[in-house]
Amino acid sequence: MSRPVAVVTGPTSGLGAGYARRYAADGYDLVLVSRDVQRLEDLAAELRGTHGGDVEVLPADLADAQGRAAVAERLSAGVRVLVNNAGFGTSGEFWTADPALLQSQLDVNVTAVMQLTRAALPAMIDAGAGTVINIASVAGLLSGRGSTYSASKAWVVSFTEGLAGGLHGTGVGIHVVCPGYVHTEFHERAGIDMGTLPSFLWMEVDDVVAASLADVARGEVVSIPGLQYKALAGFSRLIPRGLSRTLTNTFGRGRGRT
Repeated sequence: MSRPVAVVTGPTSGLGAGYARRYAADGYDLVLVSRDVQRLEDLAAELRGTHGGDVEVLPADLADAQGRAAVAERLSAGVRVLVNNAGFGTSGEFWTADPALLQSQLDVNVTAVMQLTRAALPAMIDAGAGTVINIASVAGLLSGRGSTYSASKAWVVSFTEGLAGGLHGTGVGIHVVCPGYVHTEFHERAGIDMGTLPSFLWMEVDDVVAASLADVARGEVVSIPGLQYKALAGFSRLIPRGLSRTLTNTFGRGRGRT
């Protein structure tokens, strides 16, 4: 029997690498999507050597329309799992940020998620089986958390919840993962100093992956890994949004990033 195929975007580090390793260990063939060809090849060699499955390298820049189209074409051929993990944030304030960089952020965090999900779903629905996992952020659940990044992740949450209802009964599941602070390269790449963040707020990649996939197996549409973040998200829904913004700006580093 042929092995199921999982496509993971942004797999060269952090959560993307964690999902790629987990799906490879679970017996899936992989399609790895990133613009960093060398790191893709290194991860592919690691996964082939460790788990023996087929690993396809698909270099693509998801900020570019042609890159998204290449990935969409591969997805339309049929896969079992799509993990929309690629995304990035930026430091500084919105009104000083490079407009081109802001557009790239929107294209990767939002446009790619929409287009790749749209490409993957028809074959999944025809097969009566499939899973889409969109990686958002707890920032998408909280008011006052930056601007464009939080807004992009809030879009991913709403998009996923809306699609979940439409997919009910098709055999295809869609889920959104809202992690908090995870030890990855994300903040370093964004130029955001996290040196003073309390240690209890940090999570490890493997813990986030394991918790989210357990939620997926239970059919949870929204996964918030970590008790501390479940509590934070629950608390934020109980208080006025104005107070939530004040608390975020006071304690949650709400300034100095887009």
